[in-house]
Amino acid sequence: MQRLAGQVAIVTGGAQGIGGATARRLAEEGAQVLIVDIDQETAEKNAETIRAAGGTVATLRADVGKHEDIRVMVDEAVRRWGKLNILVSNAYNPIGGGDSGSAVDVSEEAWDRCLAVLMKSIFLGAKYAVPAMQRSGGGSIVNISSVHGLLQAPGSLIYEAGKSAVIGMTRQMALDFGPLGIRVNAICPGHIVTERIQASMWDNNPDGLRFFEEQYPVRRCGRPVDIANAVVFLCSDEASFITGHALVVDGGLSIQLQENLAVHLAHYIQEHPQTRLPY
Repeated sequence: MQRLAGQVAIVTGGAQGIGGATARRLAEEGAQVLIVDIDQETAEKNAETIRAAGGTVATLRADVGKHEDIRVMVDEAVRRWGKLNILVSNAYNPIGGGDSGSAVDVSEEAWDRCLAVLMKSIFLGAKYAVPAMQRSGGGSIVNISSVHGLLQAPGSLIYEAGKSAVIGMTRQMALDFGPLGIRVNAICPGHIVTERIQASMWDNNPDGLRFFEEQYPVRRCGRPVDIANAVVFLCSDEASFITGHALVVDGGLSIQLQENLAVHLAHYIQEHPQTRLPY
């Protein structure tokens, strides 16, 4: 039995990675899915995979850091399928880089650009999705945060600030919109080996991947479908009494003694100075 049969969902950043897997899993569970991404070509490839499996999907090119694009995406989902039940705010792509560093290092331009996606897109998504969900009889919003919303890594001011804020915004939205029949939750992934991360970090460094896998109690890094499965659960009736929660899906990374983990990572990074922390 499909858990989301007849529901309408929007997935931002749904072309690939966590968003791509989420779009596929929502469609497998019966939802009609609008993939929203700035990469239209890759979004269409993911949509073709969904259609080939019998799912219902459409794509929309949009920059979720822009007010008008967010409004259009909600209007498009409602225009196509008559309602909106699910919003998965997942998109983040620090186009142009510059998102690494301390408060001394990062530029104001990088701060504004990156947080426009990390934070503003979630605010604007709710601004337009909530009225549509209310007219549809309620719904579920899932915001993708990170273990970076709970733990800190050196030189990651923008990402830490943004992902921490996602959790705070999620809790506030759950309080504000619960009476309207709309649940709002966040997911905090650990290191997820997406297509881009596999190619950029691990294809030429299998020893490094094995090292990081050993830091996880489950002895592996995450896969996009691990997060997608959590999204499906939070959007389903099985989670009807869950709201305002930040669900950690990290293979146990954040439950171990951080002092020991930090020592292991520090030793590895000292030997491999070009490595960025993979969580």
